[in-house]
Amino acid sequence: MRQISSLLACLCLALPAAAQQPMTAAEFEAYATGKTLYFGQDGQSYGVEEYLPDRRVRWSFLDGQCKDGVWYEEAGQICFVYDDRPAPQCWTFYRDGAGLRAVFENDPEATTLYEARQDDRPMLCYGPDLGV
Repeated sequence: MRQISSLLACLCLALPAAAQQPMTAAEFEAYATGKTLYFGQDGQSYGVEEYLPDRRVRWSFLDGQCKDGVWYEEAGQICFVYDDRPAPQCWTFYRDGAGLRAVFENDPEATTLYEARQDDRPMLCYGPDLGV
């Protein structure tokens, strides 16, 4: 009986992770639009993205250089294209605690980013280097 109780307890603990569903485009849009989200990977800062109306975005690797783009849903994934990189970059987003978890679907190593924090203020973009 003790073994059955232990097995049931383990199964109940595993259910939330197994039952976690990817966010739909509508859920993602409702969550992200109007926010600036900072992402991390393996405990390190990774980048920041501002989610604008009409599914427009602005991304930076936290270096002050920003890339404008758009996002759309394709086959249950959220795909991004940027002005300087027209090939789609597709992610699966999950609600993870108080934030998001994003799994990069184009990467065989399945890069995973976590929402580190969010802000309602626009991100800083310094623009291209200007010469004399």
